Amino acid sequence: MSRKVLLVGDGAVGSTFANDLLQHTNVDELVITDVVKKRPIGDSMDLEDIIPFAGECNIHAGEYSDAKDADVVVITAGVPRKPGETRLDLVNKNVKILKSIIQPVVDSGFDGVFVVSANPVDILTTLTQKLSGFPKNKVIGTGTSLDSARLQVELARKLNVPVAEVNSMVLGEHGDTSFENFDESVVAKKALKDYDAITADVLNDIEADIRQKGGKIIENKGATFYGIAMMLTQIVSAVLDNRAIVLPLSAPINGEYGIKHDLYLGTPTAIDGTGISHVIEAKLSDSEIKKMLNSADKMQEVLARISLD
Repeated sequence: MSRKVLLVGDGAVGSTFANDLLQHTNVDELVITDVVKKRPIGDSMDLEDIIPFAGECNIHAGEYSDAKDADVVVITAGVPRKPGETRLDLVNKNVKILKSIIQPVVDSGFDGVFVVSANPVDILTTLTQKLSGFPKNKVIGTGTSLDSARLQVELARKLNVPVAEVNSMVLGEHGDTSFENFDESVVAKKALKDYDAITADVLNDIEADIRQKGGKIIENKGATFYGIAMMLTQIVSAVLDNRAIVLPLSAPINGEYGIKHDLYLGTPTAIDGTGISHVIEAKLSDSEIKKMLNSADKMQEVLARISLD
């Protein structure tokens, strides 16, 4: 059975993802589309040069209609965040772009899995599901997976342990209301709170570093793309390979954490060839539950102001 991916958006994130995907899993056909028509043509030609090393793949520029027989549609298209701009500042600009994408993809007959990484990702993932009418398990957002990777790297550095020994996540919105599950975090099989080097001030510094890292990268090089491209690769390869993995992603909330809103939010999520196989409600302290509820409320306030007409 042919394995096909349609990539919508060929900017820094999209092109990096395409390169990573071809090197980490077998794809029979990769179609790239972008509003700048020449870029997917050039990128397709450039990516062909790695076929001798990565394996056979039909890589070409295309249109939304190419989604008709795709397994996955990956959406990275959107206006990038500018220095000093929050992810939520991007809502109105990127909702308009999202509307122009979803309908023609659905009209093509697409029946696979949507994977969304454009920001604000929780809002746009929620809207992708509403606009498409797809079952919620077939729409996935990258959520707080990138934030969690940054947290794991920072904790590993602080405690001088391999990153693989760090079990800690960022949850909630991929944005200003996100929070770290420090109360439940484990490093090298030891509770994070039991490390003498980890004080309240240190945790505050780590939290600040995680929140500011994306902005600092943007300030220095204009965009962040290596980490999120690899997260997209992990998600898409799991779907294509029907391989079960768990990541903190934008997932559909159905009463978890006491949240009453109908939206997607960052929480541990199991995915496989079907998309989202199940949403995992992480064990959180009372203070962290309040943070998760606050994050959901803030997302709902934004969603309530958006018209899909």
